[in-house]
Amino acid sequence: MIIKEEGILAGVKIAEEVFNRFDSTLKVEILISDGTKVKPGDVAMVVEGSVRSLLQTERLMLNIVQRMSGIATITHKYMELLKGTKAKVLDTRKTTPGMRILEKMAVKIGGGENHRIGLFDMILLKDNHVDFAGGISNAIDRCHEYLKAKSKDLKIEIEVRSIDELNQVLEHGGVNRIMLDNFSVESTRMAVDLIGGKYEIESSGGITLDTIRSYAECGVDYISVGALTHSVKSLDISFKAC
Repeated sequence: MIIKEEGILAGVKIAEEVFNRFDSTLKVEILISDGTKVKPGDVAMVVEGSVRSLLQTERLMLNIVQRMSGIATITHKYMELLKGTKAKVLDTRKTTPGMRILEKMAVKIGGGENHRIGLFDMILLKDNHVDFAGGISNAIDRCHEYLKAKSKDLKIEIEVRSIDELNQVLEHGGVNRIMLDNFSVESTRMAVDLIGGKYEIESSGGITLDTIRSYAECGVDYISVGALTHSVKSLDISFKAC
């Protein structure tokens, strides 16, 4: 396995599992571990065994490692820009069907944090939920009714689209985290001041490598970036005979 592009390697342990599941007689030697910075010419893994097995597993293995390495690489770039702030990069559920666990694993390898794996580990009230419920107060109240009825203990996060909606949440209470959706840097700074440390704060919506530092310096706790998984470029890696 030859690296052809600078980045963060991710997925070699999954690649090893692919080989072992397909043909347990293949001999796999990992030379560079997950989370390591790599450069063109580095050899990450050597696999020996049946030529037929190597050819049959090549593309599946490369698809996984290239995709995961691309995600880990871009996550690392975002994290590097946050040094000196308290903000952490979060992934989202905007993942490739069937690949969510592997893609979120890659985010962790790149230094980021996983948000939610699914709908079961945290309640996130987004714009549609609020609108269908008839407003912020109704949405929050119905969440607490549900949690009580089902005897569940889940944190509640709510998305706000304006300072007015933020004030409604602050007046009502009953949440753990507030997501500032598509706020400008100036509005984010204002929102952080209004929240005053009472709730965790997440910035979201179109935040890029060029703007993430500005949002982090506003004092938010988390910055979610869907682009970590929904439009990432795979790292260029080859698997060659030797």
